[in-house]
Amino acid sequence: MGDLEIRPAGADDLPAIVTMLADDPLGATRESPDDLTPYVAAFQRLADDPNQRLVVAVREGRVVGTLQLTIVPGLSRKGATRSIIEGVRVHADERGSGLGTRFIEWAIEESRRQGCQLVQLTSDATRTDAHRFYERLGFSASHLGFKLQL
Repeated sequence: MGDLEIRPAGADDLPAIVTMLADDPLGATRESPDDLTPYVAAFQRLADDPNQRLVVAVREGRVVGTLQLTIVPGLSRKGATRSIIEGVRVHADERGSGLGTRFIEWAIEESRRQGCQLVQLTSDATRTDAHRFYERLGFSASHLGFKLQL
């Protein structure tokens, strides 16, 4: 992993990020790498929000991974701040290289640095390999998640 850099994503990274978001059976049905217009607007909203960290992993000048970390202040748990990890993607060529572990470790450390007491994430029920990965990193499947499509 020696030459890997994890850095804030820039607008120039959007094509690579969206391509990775679309590069799996679930993403292929909900992402549109051919039209970046909605992603440009979303990127600007993220860039303007101090509680958002959209990062990329870069190796040899090429974006090979991405994730979003959201810092959420709250009242529960005695006013605890938590973080939410979203949109974790690793380029197909990098899967199995340890990049996913490095990414999650980065997110946990950044969460600590931001004063978070809890890190949480969701994973689609069909992603059993991802579930094993997160459990191996110390996460527990402690809650049942619900979503309402609007």
